Order: sequence, then structure tokens, then C-alpha cells
Amino acid sequence: MQQVKAGDKVKVHYHGRLDDGTTFDASEGRDPLEFEVGSGMVIKGFDDGVTGMTVGEKKTVKIPAEQAYGAQNPEMLIDMPKERFPQDMELEIGMPLAMSDGQGQQFQVIIAEIKDEVVILDANHPLAGKDLTFDLELVEIVGSKPLIIMP
Repeated sequence: MQQVKAGDKVKVHYHGRLDDGTTFDASEGRDPLEFEVGSGMVIKGFDDGVTGMTVGEKKTVKIPAEQAYGAQNPEMLIDMPKERFPQDMELEIGMPLAMSDGQGQQFQVIIAEIKDEVVILDANHPLAGKDLTFDLELVEIVGSKPLIIMP
């Protein structure tokens, strides 16, 4: 049977959970995830987990934070003066907010802490600093790039 290698386009069903068992994402009820292995379309640990699988195979992979979304970066914490928020806005820890940078790019932040004068916003990826566990099932190898052998 053909094993998945870098350059293959694959379809995978997955169930992702945190160490406490909380599900953060799953393909159940949707089409399987389709991506090219090794192209950077998914996190490195997911790529590595699928590599070597055969169609129909199921396995569980544990991905350390460094091979997932990296460690929490303290430079991604933003002190925002409370006066910048609408006065009637109910601020809550864990509340997601959308912000834009100077170039008009939108990104999500989470309210991490509320102080007297400042609200601390966390712009880290929500899964940064977390080890992830994925239950994987390789559904199909859609196609692969031909190997180029140099003389």
C-alpha cells in the first residue's frame, strides 16, 4: 500500500483535543481536510503525523506546542487603555475582539486581564503554548508530485 510522503495531497478526518480532553476542532460532519503534505498548509506536527500513513489507517498523535502553534509570546500581550473601549461595552475575561493593524489587516485578540485603567489583550494564537492531540484517519491520497531523481 502507498504510504503518505511529502508532496502528496491527502484527505484526512481528524479530531483535535487538548490535554484536558476538550475538543478544539474536528472534521466530523464535514468533508475531510485536504492538504499537501509538507507545504506548510497545516502545523508541522500534523504533517509529520500523517507522513507514512496508508489509506484507511487510524492513529493518534500527540503534538508538543513547539510543533503546533509555538509557545505563548509575551510580546503579543497588548495594554489597551480602558478609555479606548465604548463605555457601554461589558468587558469580560476571555471575550474575543477583532482589531486591525496599521495596514488594515484584521486579527483576533482575547481579553486576558482587566485592570483599573488598562485592558490586557492577548494576540497569541488561541492554541499557542498548548500540546495538542489528534486522532487521525487517512481517507485518501488524492495525488502526489512526481519524484525528480537527479543523475
